[in-house]
Amino acid sequence: MSVDDQELLAAAAEAVALLRERGRTVAVAESLTGGMVCSTLVGIPKVSEVLRGGVVAYATEIKSDVLGVDAALIARQSPVDPDVADGMAVGVAEVLRADYGLSTTGVAGPDPQDGHPVGEVYVSVVGPGPDGPSWTQQLALDPSLGRDGIRRAAVLEALTLLRDHVDGT
Repeated sequence: MSVDDQELLAAAAEAVALLRERGRTVAVAESLTGGMVCSTLVGIPKVSEVLRGGVVAYATEIKSDVLGVDAALIARQSPVDPDVADGMAVGVAEVLRADYGLSTTGVAGPDPQDGHPVGEVYVSVVGPGPDGPSWTQQLALDPSLGRDGIRRAAVLEALTLLRDHVDGT
């Protein structure tokens, strides 16, 4: 599953259109994607109406110090965890005062991290919606995609999850 720029921009355009239609905003917290989600969103015209900003929380302590994720949770579970992804999404929405928070965390490789295999990824979106405040999705991406391929696939999944949550599907 190789993800190209057009697929990423199409997913971002759908999410931005829905956010604009509903008068909602989003903020992004990224670890393994290192700003790629936010950068992809910025490629869409009029995104300034809905994008509050982003935090690249690549270093573990940024997840707790800036985004407010419980440091004990991170120490117990590692940064590659669905609850950490949720905490990042909640934290960025609060810090940047957005309706939705979107986050990515995981292992892009080339090596496993803290006992987690390359390709284990979590994306989370929190915000208003008919199915409750948050959705988290675990991805088991093929390590043969390579580091860039895993990151691109994670961006696509994050944008798709955001779109689906905003859309209520």
